[in-house]
Amino acid sequence: MSTAPRIDIDPVAFWADPYPMLAKMRKEAPIAFVPQLGSTLLTSRDDISISEKQIDVFSSHQPAGLMNRLMGHNMMRKDGDAHQIERRAMFPTVSPKTVKAHWTALFQAHADRIIEGIQPGSRIDFMRDFALPFSGECLKSITGLTNIGFADMDGWSQGMIEGIANYGGDPAVEARCHAATSGIDAAIDDILPVMRKHPDQSILGVLLASDMPMESVRANVKLAISGGQNEPRKAIAGTVWALLTHPDQLDLVRKGEQGEVTWLEAFEEYARWISPIGMSPRRIAKPWSIRDVTFETDERVFLMFGSANRDEKHFERADQFDVRRDTSKSVAFGAGPHFCAGAWASRAMIADVALPTVFARAKGIELADDEPVRIGGWAFRGLQNLPVRWLQ
Repeated sequence: MSTAPRIDIDPVAFWADPYPMLAKMRKEAPIAFVPQLGSTLLTSRDDISISEKQIDVFSSHQPAGLMNRLMGHNMMRKDGDAHQIERRAMFPTVSPKTVKAHWTALFQAHADRIIEGIQPGSRIDFMRDFALPFSGECLKSITGLTNIGFADMDGWSQGMIEGIANYGGDPAVEARCHAATSGIDAAIDDILPVMRKHPDQSILGVLLASDMPMESVRANVKLAISGGQNEPRKAIAGTVWALLTHPDQLDLVRKGEQGEVTWLEAFEEYARWISPIGMSPRRIAKPWSIRDVTFETDERVFLMFGSANRDEKHFERADQFDVRRDTSKSVAFGAGPHFCAGAWASRAMIADVALPTVFARAKGIELADDEPVRIGGWAFRGLQNLPVRWLQ
């Protein structure tokens, strides 16, 4: 175990709002062992940015980790050449060129179709009625699993996300994760004959064409689903909520064509402010020290991205949402060799399609006052609902 000072947390309060405790850690013990999580947490943006690039020490390869055990050994849990080989195999699907030339138009078609189904003047849950199905339909296209429904995609993603954050070992959570991965395997098996006969630009299509071992294909499709549904869904709804609760900033974005603020800048600021991916685990690969803290081989550390993105040393008024902010030091998509491979697709889904389409197609959209907005999570954080009135 590391020699970091011990800090106790209330897991329930930490799930509800981790930011006060993370701020305390940054001030008093930026590297701290938290027994309730069984891990040493790095909360300083500088420590995290440096450590994430030191893959010989802070290794993503975690044979006994929850993701490996529950989802299979994917590229996120590999380092060096093993990681790069699988990343390069997936790149033809998620490259900026492919996203612009192929996926963005399809994303737009999904958004238009879903919005057409929203009744003008209705009260809706924006999370349930737009963000969830839009993310799901986009992910069906990208993964190649067009033989399922968006609700299946969402349920599987949530099941895996909860499973790999199940540090308390809840057997019911683990069972739901196993059910999700079994469902994905069945969907892959169902569409394999078609995909082998008619390969396409989807993740499944390009990974099969690369002759990657089938167990790695399955693991990487599961990886894409775990993050590709959960994070965009929450970021779309969260950015809409942030803009609706900051109408002056929404006005700035709507005037973006006149040189104010872009939809992408609004999304990037939301992803800094409430990081959908709040943490990434690492395994210490060899004895190491950071200042006066020493680490032992094979112990677990958490890189707290959500804390890094509110580090007062780099972001003034870090607890405030401000679309005019310079977010260049944000680590919302990670840093170093494990920078999110789906970043370009996410930006296109959210900033190029979802946000401008929603605010253009709805003559008015306002928060409903009959239900509170719920938000939670620390490893993966975001809105649970978003009640609005759709004033077309």
